[in-house]
Amino acid sequence: MHSVEKLFQKKLDSSVQKILEHSKSYIKGNQDKLLLSLCCFFSRGHLLIEDVPGVGKTTLVKYIAKALGLKLSRIQFTNDLLPSDILGSRVYSKSSESFNFLPGPIFGEIILADELNRATPKTQSALLQSMEEKKVNIEGEEHSLPEDYFVVATQNPHGQMGTFPLPESQIDRFLMKMSLGYLGEEESIELFEGGDPNKQIELIEPIVTKSEIIEIRKKIDAIHSSKNILSYIY
Repeated sequence: MHSVEKLFQKKLDSSVQKILEHSKSYIKGNQDKLLLSLCCFFSRGHLLIEDVPGVGKTTLVKYIAKALGLKLSRIQFTNDLLPSDILGSRVYSKSSESFNFLPGPIFGEIILADELNRATPKTQSALLQSMEEKKVNIEGEEHSLPEDYFVVATQNPHGQMGTFPLPESQIDRFLMKMSLGYLGEEESIELFEGGDPNKQIELIEPIVTKSEIIEIRKKIDAIHSSKNILSYIY
Protein backbone atom coordinates (compact mmCIF):
# COMPACT_ATOMS: atom_id res chain seq x y z
CA MET A 1 0.00 0.00 0.00
CA HIS A 2 1.21 3.52 -0.83
CA SER A 3 2.63 5.33 2.21
CA VAL A 4 0.11 8.19 1.85
CA GLU A 5 -2.77 5.72 1.72
CA LYS A 6 -1.41 4.18 4.92
CA LEU A 7 -1.67 7.60 6.59
CA PHE A 8 -5.40 7.66 5.79
CA GLN A 9 -5.83 4.29 7.47
CA LYS A 10 -4.54 5.68 10.76
CA LYS A 11 -6.38 7.88 13.23
CA LEU A 12 -5.67 11.45 12.17
CA ASP A 13 -5.87 14.49 14.40
CA SER A 14 -9.52 15.61 14.53
CA SER A 15 -8.69 19.06 13.14
CA VAL A 16 -6.85 17.58 10.15
CA GLN A 17 -9.66 15.08 9.58
CA LYS A 18 -12.14 17.97 9.63
CA ILE A 19 -10.21 19.77 6.86
CA LEU A 20 -9.93 16.62 4.72
CA GLU A 21 -13.66 15.91 4.96
CA HIS A 22 -14.57 19.52 4.19
CA SER A 23 -12.17 19.69 1.22
CA LYS A 24 -13.97 17.01 -0.79
CA SER A 25 -16.36 19.63 -2.17
CA TYR A 26 -13.49 21.80 -3.44
CA ILE A 27 -10.40 19.62 -4.06
CA LYS A 28 -11.09 16.82 -6.52
CA GLY A 29 -8.91 13.71 -6.49
CA ASN A 30 -6.00 15.22 -4.57
CA GLN A 31 -6.90 14.59 -0.92
CA ASP A 32 -3.63 12.68 -0.45
CA LYS A 33 -1.65 15.70 -1.72
CA LEU A 34 -3.68 17.97 0.57
CA LEU A 35 -2.78 15.76 3.55
CA LEU A 36 0.92 15.88 2.66
CA SER A 37 0.72 19.68 2.28
CA LEU A 38 -0.84 19.98 5.74
CA CYS A 39 1.89 17.70 7.17
CA CYS A 40 4.46 20.07 5.67
CA PHE A 41 2.74 23.16 7.11
CA PHE A 42 2.27 21.78 10.62
CA SER A 43 5.91 20.60 10.62
CA ARG A 44 7.00 24.21 9.94
CA GLY A 45 8.47 23.31 6.56
CA HIS A 46 8.03 24.70 3.06
CA LEU A 47 6.56 22.98 0.00
CA LEU A 48 7.68 22.79 -3.64
CA ILE A 49 5.17 21.64 -6.28
CA GLU A 50 6.59 20.79 -9.70
CA ASP A 51 3.99 20.29 -12.40
CA VAL A 52 2.59 21.55 -15.68
CA PRO A 53 0.08 24.46 -15.68
CA GLY A 54 -3.61 23.78 -15.09
CA VAL A 55 -3.54 20.87 -12.64
CA GLY A 56 -4.89 22.78 -9.62
CA LYS A 57 -1.75 23.93 -7.81
CA THR A 58 -3.08 27.43 -7.08
CA THR A 59 -6.50 26.06 -6.10
CA LEU A 60 -4.88 23.73 -3.56
CA VAL A 61 -2.89 26.56 -1.95
CA LYS A 62 -5.90 28.89 -1.86
CA TYR A 63 -7.95 26.21 -0.12
CA ILE A 64 -5.26 25.59 2.51
CA ALA A 65 -5.05 29.32 3.28
CA LYS A 66 -8.81 29.63 3.66
CA ALA A 67 -9.20 26.44 5.70
CA LEU A 68 -6.45 27.54 8.11
CA GLY A 69 -7.69 31.14 8.27
CA LEU A 70 -4.32 32.54 7.14
CA LYS A 71 -3.46 35.43 4.86
CA LEU A 72 -2.43 34.34 1.35
CA SER A 73 0.10 36.42 -0.56
CA ARG A 74 0.68 35.42 -4.19
CA ILE A 75 3.84 36.38 -6.09
CA GLN A 76 3.99 35.73 -9.82
CA PHE A 77 7.65 35.11 -10.65
CA THR A 78 8.82 36.37 -14.05
CA ASN A 79 12.27 36.89 -15.56
CA ASP A 80 12.11 40.67 -14.97
CA LEU A 81 11.08 40.43 -11.29
CA LEU A 82 13.54 42.08 -8.87
CA PRO A 83 14.33 41.14 -5.24
CA SER A 84 12.88 44.47 -4.08
CA ASP A 85 9.56 43.55 -5.75
CA ILE A 86 9.37 40.67 -3.28
CA LEU A 87 10.94 42.07 -0.12
CA GLY A 88 9.78 45.68 -0.33
CA SER A 89 11.72 48.93 -0.37
CA ARG A 90 12.17 52.26 1.37
CA VAL A 91 10.06 55.04 -0.11
CA TYR A 92 10.60 58.74 0.48
CA SER A 93 7.69 60.52 2.18
CA LYS A 94 7.50 64.21 1.42
CA SER A 95 5.23 64.92 4.40
CA SER A 96 7.65 63.42 6.96
CA GLU A 97 10.77 64.17 4.92
CA SER A 98 12.06 60.68 5.61
CA PHE A 99 12.22 57.24 4.03
CA ASN A 100 9.53 54.78 5.13
CA PHE A 101 9.67 51.03 4.59
CA LEU A 102 6.96 49.70 2.24
CA PRO A 103 6.61 45.92 2.84
CA GLY A 104 6.56 43.63 -0.18
CA PRO A 105 4.30 40.61 -0.74
CA ILE A 106 6.68 38.36 1.24
CA PHE A 107 5.08 39.74 4.42
CA GLY A 108 2.19 37.29 4.44
CA GLU A 109 1.44 34.03 6.23
CA ILE A 110 1.09 31.66 3.29
CA ILE A 111 3.25 32.74 0.33
CA LEU A 112 2.41 31.30 -3.08
CA ALA A 113 5.61 31.69 -5.12
CA ASP A 114 4.07 30.95 -8.50
CA GLU A 115 6.42 29.62 -11.22
CA LEU A 116 9.48 30.24 -9.05
CA ASN A 117 11.90 28.99 -11.68
CA ARG A 118 10.86 31.64 -14.20
CA ALA A 119 12.77 34.24 -12.17
CA THR A 120 16.54 34.61 -12.22
CA PRO A 121 18.61 33.00 -9.42
CA LYS A 122 19.28 36.49 -8.03
CA THR A 123 15.55 37.08 -7.56
CA GLN A 124 14.99 33.56 -6.23
CA SER A 125 17.59 34.27 -3.54
CA ALA A 126 15.25 36.88 -2.01
CA LEU A 127 13.42 33.96 -0.36
CA LEU A 128 16.45 32.25 1.19
CA GLN A 129 16.68 34.10 4.51
CA SER A 130 12.92 34.28 5.03
CA MET A 131 12.47 30.53 4.53
CA GLU A 132 15.32 29.68 6.89
CA GLU A 133 14.92 32.28 9.66
CA LYS A 134 11.39 33.77 9.27
CA LYS A 135 12.89 37.24 9.01
CA VAL A 136 14.54 39.47 6.41
CA ASN A 137 17.24 42.12 6.60
CA ILE A 138 16.59 45.08 4.33
CA GLU A 139 19.05 47.97 4.19
CA GLY A 140 20.38 47.14 7.65
CA GLU A 141 16.97 46.74 9.30
CA GLU A 142 15.63 43.40 10.51
CA HIS A 143 11.97 42.63 9.86
CA SER A 144 10.24 39.61 11.41
CA LEU A 145 7.75 37.47 9.53
CA PRO A 146 4.59 35.79 10.94
CA GLU A 147 4.94 32.64 13.05
CA ASP A 148 2.81 30.70 10.53
CA TYR A 149 5.00 31.77 7.58
CA PHE A 150 4.69 29.01 4.96
CA VAL A 151 6.09 29.15 1.41
CA VAL A 152 4.49 27.04 -1.30
CA ALA A 153 6.45 27.41 -4.53
CA THR A 154 5.43 26.02 -7.90
CA GLN A 155 7.86 25.38 -10.70
CA ASN A 156 7.51 24.31 -14.31
CA PRO A 157 9.14 21.04 -15.39
CA HIS A 158 12.83 21.36 -16.27
CA GLY A 159 13.48 22.13 -19.91
CA GLN A 160 10.52 24.43 -20.52
CA MET A 161 11.44 27.68 -22.29
CA GLY A 162 12.20 30.68 -20.07
CA THR A 163 13.03 28.75 -16.89
CA PHE A 164 16.10 28.79 -14.65
CA PRO A 165 17.18 25.77 -12.57
CA LEU A 166 16.74 26.21 -8.82
CA PRO A 167 20.14 26.30 -7.06
CA GLU A 168 20.84 23.72 -4.35
CA SER A 169 20.65 26.42 -1.66
CA GLN A 170 17.06 27.12 -2.73
CA ILE A 171 15.97 23.48 -3.03
CA ASP A 172 17.45 22.84 0.44
CA ARG A 173 14.90 25.23 1.97
CA PHE A 174 11.97 22.97 1.03
CA LEU A 175 10.94 20.16 3.35
CA MET A 176 8.83 18.44 0.70
CA LYS A 177 8.47 18.25 -3.08
CA MET A 178 5.48 16.82 -4.92
CA SER A 179 3.52 16.72 -8.18
CA LEU A 180 -0.26 16.76 -8.51
CA GLY A 181 -0.67 15.20 -11.95
CA TYR A 182 -3.80 15.23 -14.11
CA LEU A 183 -7.14 14.15 -12.67
CA GLY A 184 -8.82 10.97 -13.83
CA GLU A 185 -11.93 11.09 -16.04
CA GLU A 186 -14.42 10.76 -13.18
CA GLU A 187 -12.83 13.56 -11.11
CA SER A 188 -12.47 15.79 -14.17
CA ILE A 189 -16.15 15.48 -15.09
CA GLU A 190 -17.10 16.17 -11.47
CA LEU A 191 -14.92 19.29 -11.58
CA PHE A 192 -16.48 20.49 -14.86
CA GLU A 193 -19.98 20.07 -13.45
CA GLY A 194 -19.14 21.96 -10.25
CA GLY A 195 -18.03 25.22 -11.87
CA ASP A 196 -15.02 27.33 -10.92
CA PRO A 197 -13.76 26.08 -7.51
CA ASN A 198 -11.73 29.26 -6.94
CA LYS A 199 -14.90 31.36 -6.64
CA GLN A 200 -16.36 28.86 -4.18
CA ILE A 201 -13.15 28.76 -2.13
CA GLU A 202 -13.28 32.54 -1.66
CA LEU A 203 -16.43 32.07 0.43
CA ILE A 204 -14.95 29.46 2.80
CA GLU A 205 -14.73 30.29 6.49
CA PRO A 206 -11.74 28.97 8.50
CA ILE A 207 -12.08 25.29 9.41
CA VAL A 208 -9.59 25.36 12.30
CA THR A 209 -8.59 28.03 14.80
CA LYS A 210 -5.16 29.44 15.65
CA SER A 211 -5.22 27.53 18.94
CA GLU A 212 -5.86 24.25 17.09
CA ILE A 213 -2.86 24.95 14.82
CA ILE A 214 -0.68 25.54 17.88
CA GLU A 215 -1.99 22.35 19.52
CA ILE A 216 -1.18 20.20 16.47
CA ARG A 217 2.36 21.60 16.38
CA LYS A 218 2.81 20.82 20.06
CA LYS A 219 1.85 17.21 19.35
CA ILE A 220 4.42 17.06 16.54
CA ASP A 221 7.12 18.52 18.80
CA ALA A 222 6.32 15.86 21.40
CA ILE A 223 6.91 12.93 19.02
CA HIS A 224 9.74 10.76 20.34
CA SER A 225 12.59 9.83 17.98
CA SER A 226 14.68 6.85 19.04
CA LYS A 227 18.45 6.89 18.69
CA ASN A 228 18.16 4.17 16.03
CA ILE A 229 16.02 6.45 13.87
CA LEU A 230 18.36 9.41 14.39
CA SER A 231 21.35 7.22 13.55
CA TYR A 232 19.63 6.07 10.35
CA ILE A 233 18.92 9.69 9.36
CA TYR A 234 22.58 10.57 10.02
